[in-house]
Amino acid sequence: MTNIFSWERFWNIIPKLTPYLLITFQIVLVGLLFGTLLGIIVAILRLKKIPVIHQILSVYISFMRGTSMLLQMMVIYYGLPSLFEQIGININDLDKLIFVYLTFVLNLGAFLGEEFRAAILAVPKEQTEAGYSIGLTAMQTFLRIVLPQAFIIALPSYGAEAIGCFHLTSIAFKLGVVDFLGRANTLGAASGHQLESYLFIAIVYISFSLLLRFIFVLLEKKYSFGKKGATA
Repeated sequence: MTNIFSWERFWNIIPKLTPYLLITFQIVLVGLLFGTLLGIIVAILRLKKIPVIHQILSVYISFMRGTSMLLQMMVIYYGLPSLFEQIGININDLDKLIFVYLTFVLNLGAFLGEEFRAAILAVPKEQTEAGYSIGLTAMQTFLRIVLPQAFIIALPSYGAEAIGCFHLTSIAFKLGVVDFLGRANTLGAASGHQLESYLFIAIVYISFSLLLRFIFVLLEKKYSFGKKGATA
């Protein structure tokens, strides 16, 4: 049993893995930040139903929601350089982490775009009419009244996407980006002992997932304080 697992190895592995957690957090933050912005843009354009753009977005969303993120990352990593070579631009020397960022942003943009679109449609039309009645423009009404309410409606699914994003960061190792899990794989391969690394990673993943879930539950409670009263 000692050869399989050692608490000494477990404690020794922690300082070797912890610095690489920063890369994992960077992927999550970049993916969520720009993925949210892209999702809002996609939702608005989908609601506008602009010819050609609407069809392009439909294909984009279908591909992102119908394929695995690993496949998407491979298509972006190998496909984009080939595409840019056709116009004389070489992007083969770009940091592989950029392709990981792009994958997460595009993936989250598709999923969040549909969630935001549904949430926007769920906001009562009376809210928009109220904005117009006090002299707000269409843009002001959307940004100040509709979008905040839509984001609250989408908050549960947004929290689930954030947690899922954290779990999926492990695919970055497929491109040679040494993140949290990737470093555990290299250390395990070098030492021949992987259980300690994976146990620590499991603890961190579970802890961070529970923390995110707790934060989003608090946000839901904070921003839905008037719903019961309004319903009653």
